[in-house]
Formats: sequence, structure tokens, C-alpha cells
Amino acid sequence: MADDLLVIIPTRGRPQAVMSLVRAWHETGATADLLFAVDNDDPELDAYKREAAKLKSSQFRFVYGKRLRLCGTLNQQAVKAAKKYRFLAFMGDDHRPRPAAMPWDARIRECLSGGPGIVYGNDLLQGEAMATAVAMTSDIVATLGVMVPSCLVHLCADLVWVDWGRGVGRITYLDDMVIEHLHPANGKAVLDAGYEEVNSDAMVSADTAAYYDYRDNGGLDTDLAKLRKLVAYDAGGIPQPGSTLAVNTSSKPERVRGGAS
Repeated sequence: MADDLLVIIPTRGRPQAVMSLVRAWHETGATADLLFAVDNDDPELDAYKREAAKLKSSQFRFVYGKRLRLCGTLNQQAVKAAKKYRFLAFMGDDHRPRPAAMPWDARIRECLSGGPGIVYGNDLLQGEAMATAVAMTSDIVATLGVMVPSCLVHLCADLVWVDWGRGVGRITYLDDMVIEHLHPANGKAVLDAGYEEVNSDAMVSADTAAYYDYRDNGGLDTDLAKLRKLVAYDAGGIPQPGSTLAVNTSSKPERVRGGAS
């Protein structure tokens, strides 16, 4: 039976991360479902499939598709999953949740149980400044049609998630929920071809420019307006006079069963 939380991990060139992440799931007692999204042109595709064959539990799944880069792949899978899961999360293939008195996925459910919102933990690298691993209610994805702005390729998604959460006052940072980021910047990973590609001058420049354009030129404001409506509706907000609540496109008139005169 599927869990109510799905963690999506777009991954490329690192099949060795699969079993390391599965071990982290077991060590932390997590029940969240885990989806590895693999490019079908990945040079390590066969190795990923060998790792997938070792996993018999439906808790751990793989999907193979056209390379859309990290943000594109995340959006593709998140939009599909939002129809089924109450909560959605992102981790990189270089994140590892760590054991705690209360499992990290239980903390996520607890924090998000009150309605639309975002939660993230301590990655032991960026801390509260960036949500390098994140979870949110799936209605946010359904409302925006994306889990991260489509203008981004790989970088700056962690900044946007903080912008969204703070912008609607629905974000929680859990310093004691450790989802460790094993990255060359903190000496916990080797600078491989994947890191070199996504941290190249060209990529940093392009995604940074795209982020500032989104933040400063209307994109963020547009998305926050949608999210504020979502939060207000969830909280029982009263619609403004003249607002359209629904549109009948069936060509058949609704039956009026009663109401105030």
C-alpha cells in the first residue's frame, strides 16, 4: 500500500547512491515512498537497472525517461504524483536522511498536517538559508502546476522554496531534522562529472539570472498570489464579492435544491 509521502530523487551518473539511500531509509525507519527518476540516456543506465532489480519492495521505485535536467524531471514526476500523494518531497542523490528520535518523514507529516505548507531540515551545509532538500503539501504543486519554476535548470530551486514558504507564512525549518548534503563544498563528496556540469560558470550564470528574473519581475508575485488563495481557501477564507467559484461547462443547468431568497 502506498504511503502518503513520496520523495522524488532525480539522479544521473550515480547508481552507487541507490543502495546508500535505501540503507538510509531503513536506518531511519522511514515509511515514505521513494522514486528514483533516471534519464534513459544515462551512461550508467544499466547499472541503475541492476540496482533496481535488487529491490523487491514497492516502497522503492524507478522511472526512466527523457533527460529534462533536474528541475524538469522533478516537475514532471511531481505533477503526476500530486494526484495520488498528500505530501511530496525532493532530495538530491547526494542527500542522506539521518536517524533521530522521531523519523524524519514522520516529522514532515506532522508539520504539514495543518494545511498547505513547506518544511525543510538541516543539511549540515546551508542550514536554514537554503532548502536543499524540501517537502511540501501536494496541493502547492497542483496549484502552481510545478514543484519548481520551469525557468530553472538545476540551481536556485532551494531559494525559491524558501521564497514561497516565507511569502505565504507557511514554512518550517527543523534544525534537528538532519538530511545531510554530501557535497564537494563541505568535503563530503568527490567533484565528479555531474557536479562539474551543474556548477560550471555557464550553469551558475544562467540559473542565477533566471532566479533573479523570476523573483524580481513578476514571476514570484504571480505564484505567491496563487498560493495565498490556496491558503485562504484551506483556512475557510470568504471569497470576494463577484469572484467566480466554479464554471458549469456541462451544457446542462444545475438543479437548485434550496437556498436563501
